[in-house]
This record gives sequence, C-alpha cells and structure tokens, in this order.
Amino acid sequence: MHNRPFGSSSVQVSEVGLGTWQLGGTEWGNVTDQQALAVLQQAFDNGITLFDTADIYGQGRSEILIGQFLRKLGVHARQLHVATKLGRRFDAPNGWPQNFTLQGMREHTQESLKRLGIDQIFLQQFHCIPFEVLQQGEVFENMRSLQQEGLIRHWGVSVETVEEGLYCLKQPGCSALQVIFNIFRQKLVHELLPEAQAAGVAILARVPLASGLLSGRFTSAQAFAPTDHRHFNANGEKFNVGETFAGIPFDKGLELVGKIRTILQPNEVLTMSTLALRWILDHPAVTSVIPGATRPEQVRLNAAASHAQPLGEEVHQQLHTLYEQEIRPLVRGKY
Repeated sequence: MHNRPFGSSSVQVSEVGLGTWQLGGTEWGNVTDQQALAVLQQAFDNGITLFDTADIYGQGRSEILIGQFLRKLGVHARQLHVATKLGRRFDAPNGWPQNFTLQGMREHTQESLKRLGIDQIFLQQFHCIPFEVLQQGEVFENMRSLQQEGLIRHWGVSVETVEEGLYCLKQPGCSALQVIFNIFRQKLVHELLPEAQAAGVAILARVPLASGLLSGRFTSAQAFAPTDHRHFNANGEKFNVGETFAGIPFDKGLELVGKIRTILQPNEVLTMSTLALRWILDHPAVTSVIPGATRPEQVRLNAAASHAQPLGEEVHQQLHTLYEQEIRPLVRGKY
C-alpha cells in the first residue's frame, strides 16, 4: 500500500482508505458484527491506515465496531487514523439546529470518542450540512475550538457541491474536503481539485464506485434489500440522489458501465473495481479514496488499486470524452 501526505501536514495516510457507512448496517442491508470486524481486519492487513466513519452510521454502530477493532489491535492501533463526521443527527435534544452549536458539536465529538475508545479524533468533519449554515461561519469557529481543546487533531468538511468545496477551502484551518469523485463525476477535475492541491487541503474521495455500479458486477436483474439505500434512495427519495449511484439512473448506469469496461479492459487481476479506483488515484490532488465494503474480498480488490499501474493518458482522455458526451447530462443531484 502506498501512502500520501495528508494535505500540508507531516502525516502520511494510505492512498486507499476504508469507508464504513456499510458497517452501520442500516442503509446497505444487514451486516453482522462478525462481517464488519472481518472487513476491518482485512483493511488493516492490506495496509489501509485511514478509516472514515460518522456518528449516524447505524446510529453509532460503525464507530462502536471500529472501537472494538482498535482495542483488539492494542498498540498497533496507533498506525490507524480515524476520521468521523458530525452534524446530521436528529435525536433530541441535540438535533438540528442544535447540532451546529459549540456545545452540541462538543457533546457529539465526545460521544464519538467514547464509542471509538480513543482520546483524540484524527479528523472531524461536517457531514454535508446545509450550505447556509456553513456560510454563517460560526461552525468553523466551533471546529477550531474543539481543536484547541484537544478533542480533534484536524477538521474538514464533507461537501456535496463544487461551490461548497471552494467556499470551505477559504476557511483558515480546514485540513480536508470529502467529495463525491469517480468516473461518473468528473466535474471536480478542473473546478475543485487544483484549488485544493494549491491550498494544501487533503481530498478524500467518497462514493468512488458509484454505490457498486462501477464494480461491473450488476445486471438489470439486480435486486437490493429494502433496507439498502440503493433500493429506497435510487432516485433521491430519502437524501441527496448523488450519494446513490453517484446520481446516475441505474439502468443508464448499466449501459455506461459497459462502455467504460471497453475502455478500461479489466481482467482477472485488474478488475473493474480496481481500475475505477486507479482512475481516481491517478489524480495527484487526491489524498485517499475511501470505498466501503461488506466483505473482506472487496477490501482486497480495492486495496489492489494502490499498486496498479496508472491508466495512461489515452485511457483518461477516452473516459473524459465519454463523460462529456454521455455521462454529464445524466448526473442528478447537487453537484
């Protein structure tokens, strides 16, 4: 596993991380504790050192499972960097807008620390909170306060749009942006990534496989569990449609994956998943790509992107042309 600098800091993190939304067990179908811990172990065994979670994944379950795994590792847990997120809880008495007060943010951070069983969060992030709240500015001051109190080491923002990302880059102390970035969502290449790189801000690429579409494993007969967001949010019924299949209609996505497959030419060693992640890593502004997984084998294939060869200029140009001509008009949701 290759590492990359975390923004302008001296810290190095694995260029393939692990997203743990799936481990919450509430929006990707059922995932047992045993499955979740096996995924975490496989990630560690493959050199993955960045775990990304959130306080609402399974209402804290993802953080709890990571905490169990950290305790199991003992002193080796020092090798890992845990990023979490806050701001989207709706439970009383700390739902919106109390989520954005210093007291609310402090309490939620302390609760995350307790679930994770650690003394300091490596990266605390706003979890796609309303842009108008970010523009008020107070939440950034609150993050700086949590940093001064020693509860968090770095802070950043998970954003939905380029506009939000560019705004957050201007905020003193912002260390990271988490963004939707994959072959279906190429707008960031020219509009955001160069600005982040120039500012020394880390980029974490989420939804890198478009909720599994870019793995190439799905067919038109694919059925998702009722508790899977790919069933109940396929068209943005519950939250931003961009978080599900990267905003691409499923049937159209299947057609596009066929064309992407022709360009990437996967094989038994270099799978569609591996090559789709490699496309992201070919952009030097990206610090870490954070695919999720429900099975250890998925983690292994994802990690393989780190030592795959760059795709080459011709492949990138072909994928960009496909994006401009056929993909971009289909992207739905805030972007």
